[in-house]
Amino acid sequence: MDGERKRTEAAIRIDGLSYRAGTKEILDRVSLEVQKGRIVGLIGPNGSGKTTLLKHIYRALPPEKKTVYLYGREIETMSYRDSARELTVLRQENQSDFSYTILEMVLMGRSPHRKFFEEDTADDKRLARLALERVGMAHAENRKFTNLSGGEKQRVLIARSLAQEAEILLLDEPTNHLDVHYQWLLMEIIQGLGKTVLSVFHELNLACAFCDDLYVLNDHKIVAQGAPAEICTKEMLADIFRIDADVFRDENGIPRILYKRALK
Repeated sequence: MDGERKRTEAAIRIDGLSYRAGTKEILDRVSLEVQKGRIVGLIGPNGSGKTTLLKHIYRALPPEKKTVYLYGREIETMSYRDSARELTVLRQENQSDFSYTILEMVLMGRSPHRKFFEEDTADDKRLARLALERVGMAHAENRKFTNLSGGEKQRVLIARSLAQEAEILLLDEPTNHLDVHYQWLLMEIIQGLGKTVLSVFHELNLACAFCDDLYVLNDHKIVAQGAPAEICTKEMLADIFRIDADVFRDENGIPRILYKRALK
């Protein structure tokens, strides 16, 4: 399949993925699709399998054959280097015990495009600096990554993903530990990249504001999918999240959730 035809497939397709840890069921025949250029959110209670699902896509856990596809290609037929050229993952704040500069951290994103032990090229550095410019961190390329705030670290890690030149971003609650300002700033940056995004969210107002589509995981299964205005209802919040809340629509029709109390 040539490059043009390949890109007509869904960027990510999950087809009947199941997973157990010992006797504990984590995912039960989960299926979903993420179309190129769309931001898709995974929401659901703790323990519903959201992070485990992402791990199968970026191969921290090996998926069963013919359950995970990138642009129509079974992921198990791809080398790790090839899949890293297609997708990148941004987790909650990544800690580093080494005293890397910001530029050095971003240059790590170029590793799928280099041979082992090959040094950074001038083009690698050019791409890394362009990525830092896009997230507003170019002025700080020589600062130590360990000295940054949480929000700054996440912006650098987005730049690393951009330098990787992957079309697909997987986000595992990247805003969960950040203050409100950085939560919204980070998602505004991600939205402006024009990439294909599959993200786990705990903060439902963020998911409603930035996602084109939502999938709801509960009891290890997909129980609902659709646009945020269809999914984020008072009834769903009570049934799935055990929370009493009012749901309003802003001037753009985006759901805004006002939490009131936990349901027993």
